[in-house]
This record gives sequence, structure tokens and C-alpha cells, in this order.
Amino acid sequence: MTKEDLGRVCFLHLPIEDEFLVMAKKQNECPVPNGTLIIIGGKENKGEDGIENREKPDDFFPLEILKRFVELTHKEEPIVEVITTASSEGEQTFDEYKKLFKELGVNKVGHIHHFSRKEAMGNDLVDRVKKAHGFFISGGDQLKLTSIYGGTPFLTALKERYINDKIVIAGTSAGAMALSTPMIFAGSKEVEELAGEIKITTGLEFMKDVCIDTHFVNRGRFVRMAQVVVTNPTSIGIGIEEDTAIVVREGNEAEVIGSGLIIIIDGLHIAESNIVNISEKKTLTIKNLRVHILGCGEKYSVPQANPPHK
Repeated sequence: MTKEDLGRVCFLHLPIEDEFLVMAKKQNECPVPNGTLIIIGGKENKGEDGIENREKPDDFFPLEILKRFVELTHKEEPIVEVITTASSEGEQTFDEYKKLFKELGVNKVGHIHHFSRKEAMGNDLVDRVKKAHGFFISGGDQLKLTSIYGGTPFLTALKERYINDKIVIAGTSAGAMALSTPMIFAGSKEVEELAGEIKITTGLEFMKDVCIDTHFVNRGRFVRMAQVVVTNPTSIGIGIEEDTAIVVREGNEAEVIGSGLIIIIDGLHIAESNIVNISEKKTLTIKNLRVHILGCGEKYSVPQANPPHK
């Protein structure tokens, strides 16, 4: 039997004496995707010799994340599709990425943009999905991506290729947030401290039981993510800073790349919170929340405590 036939055992890297975790380890056999995800915190470096709003570290490299995207296609002449549906300036966004990818040696760059769900319901893009080696989803409004593409032949074809083929799917900013489930779609800094004020929905589900938030440190989104985790304690929150990304292989093996850091919020051992008292508009309280901060080169196995998603 192949590794895909056997599945893989996904488990939390926590003390073995925890009875709940032992059960999860025994039962949670998950199919392994052949594709790779690159989940970017937004404002990935586009060739500038510096980083906006912070000093660059010694291991800073211009265009690092976009170069890694191209390298991971493992093709001498890769075909890349840029998906700008989330953006209100689709043509401008595409032109920018097309220029950057050409500088990195990619000569075949296609553009996918839909203004409505009706447009996206056809099968006209399925052949393009089958031929491409990399897909790059731009920023904008993540709710456009889920509401337009959910259940379409295009998204189904993309998911099938991610499971079966060694393709690369990258998303930046809103495009990154849409790759996970649950997905934040509303909740500003002004209301994040009030219990129940962060709005979530189902994302595109390339990662399940994981919530992605972007521009994480720069925009101070820790409390917003904590709200998501406390309402979904089996989900892991991953906050990604600008010009930073996680490369996800085999569905849950993550490596940090780029110039910043990621913050992981783990709610599995939450002991107490006031999240259910949303009618009272009180400030949020959570006890026993676990946090990890990881920089470039660090690796993390995303735990899965739910039964596997088939």
C-alpha cells in the first residue's frame, strides 16, 4: 500500500499522559495532499531593499517568498495562474504580479478574475486548472472568494489537483485567509475586545480546523484571533506577519519563511472563558490559552484533534 492509501497519523505534540491526545493519535488518520500551500501574511517583498514599518533582519532576502513559490513548482517552465477575484483592482493587481513572475523566469502567467458567482459556475476554467503548476491568490476581500467560488467546478478541480498532484497554491492577505476554515470575514480592532464581535464563516477549506489571520503583528490582531479560537477550541489560530509565510507540506507540516514571524494560538486546553455571554458586550476573558512565536526556518506540525476529514 502507498502512503496515501494508509493515510497518516496526525497528533498533538503534547504530553502522552493526556488521555484525549492518545485517543486523537490512534483515531485521526488523515489523507495526505500531494500539493503544497504557501500562506502569506500580506505585503510580501516585491524587490524592495527593505521592509515597511520595521527594520529588516540580517537574513532578509528581496523577493524571497515569490522566489520560493516559483521554485516549489519544480518546473523549468512553470505555468502560473494569478487569481485576483478578491481584489477591486483585478487588472492592476494581475499586471503587477505578471511583471514580478516574469522577472523570476515565469513566462506563462494566466489571469483568473470573476465578478460574480454566475460567471464562476461554468466549466471553462477546468482545463486551465489541470495544466497549471502554480496558483497565486491575491489580496482584497476574502468573502468574495468564498461566496463566488464555494461549490464551483473551478474550486472542485483545484482541490482535486491539490490532493493528487504536486502543485503549489499560494495566497496572500485575503487570499491566505480564505485558504483555511474557519475564516474571519469581519471584526475590526475597535470591537475585537468585546466577546462575540468577530464574525467567521467557512473558508475554502484547504486547511481545516485552522484559522489564518494576516498582517498580524502590524495590525495588532492577536485578540481577534483569540476570539476565533475560544469559539472553536479544536481549531488552531495562525497569525502571520507581513512579508512572512508558512509553507505547508503534507497538509499540516508548516515551515516559516520570510522576514517576520508567525504567532500560533492553541485553545485546546482553555479552562474558562466568557465568550458565551455575548449579549452583555463584556470584554473578553480566556484562561489557559497557549501561544507559540516562531521565526524564519522554524517548523510546526499543525495538530488535529477532530476525526479526519475525508
